[in-house]
Amino acid sequence: MNKLARHLIAITAGAVTGAALYHLTKKRESAPKDPDALKKSGTRTIETERLILRQFDIEDAEAMYRNWASDPEVTRFLQWQPHIDQDETEEILESWIERYDEGDYYNWLIELKELGEPIGSISVVSQDNRARRAHIGYCLGRAWWHKGIMSEALAAAISYLFSEGYLRIESRHNVNNPHSGEVMKKCGMTYEGTFKGYEWDNSGIGDAAFYSILKEDYKGYKKGGDCQ
Repeated sequence: MNKLARHLIAITAGAVTGAALYHLTKKRESAPKDPDALKKSGTRTIETERLILRQFDIEDAEAMYRNWASDPEVTRFLQWQPHIDQDETEEILESWIERYDEGDYYNWLIELKELGEPIGSISVVSQDNRARRAHIGYCLGRAWWHKGIMSEALAAAISYLFSEGYLRIESRHNVNNPHSGEVMKKCGMTYEGTFKGYEWDNSGIGDAAFYSILKEDYKGYKKGGDCQ
């Protein structure tokens, strides 16, 4: 093959490759957007029968420290230590408040209406926005355990996150804390399995039981109650 022929073949091959890349690029650019993409509305106020779920404010530090953040029984199965003083609580709140402008940051204070002050928190602790999956964590002051309050808050958070466009809501608990699993089951979450020696919390290294609910299986939130 002479030099001219080889040159013509190279030009033709380059043109074909360039055309193919152009069409692939145009196809990607013109692909329809997902109509159910995440809304990213952030932490908006949610009201239930007994509760108000809202953003934290720095003025909440005293009640947060007193009602749950300083209690080692509350943090027994959590991964953060009880706060040593209100100053520590304020520092943490400042870091949370700074993030409220982020559309996919969900961190609610749980306020009991009849008391008029915060008694716990519920938040998305991890997420995969491409998979539209959110993992929820929560804690509640000991004085309000076993009153259905946490399931009421979780049910409202699940409903809100599905309205945001998430397709899977999940959570987990230390197997030595079965009451947390009961909260999840009350909200329609399904037990998926237990990971042995999965993680460390303030009780040590332990097994974690996983629960989830999919949007396709979700039947709606009943105000003041569980997911129905």
